[in-house]
Amino acid sequence: MECLISPLGDKIIILPNDEGEQMYGNIVVPDMGKEKPEIGKVLAVGPGRITPDGNLVPNQIQVGQTVLVPKFGAQTMTVENET
Repeated sequence: MECLISPLGDKIIILPNDEGEQMYGNIVVPDMGKEKPEIGKVLAVGPGRITPDGNLVPNQIQVGQTVLVPKFGAQTMTVENET
């Protein structure tokens, strides 16, 4: 999937992985109350952070990597019906 948005600074864009329902035979097992880590694939990476001295510190994350998404630190947005 091509990313339509370019992140600035040290921001990255992550596409969350959709985890389907677990099934055992014909029985659907709901995940009520389970805390699962949010995992996603990196779609785009900003150039990096600029220090107070004016030096650029490049991001260490690269496009295509699988990363954990922070539950409360991430901003969620929808572009062309994709979250």
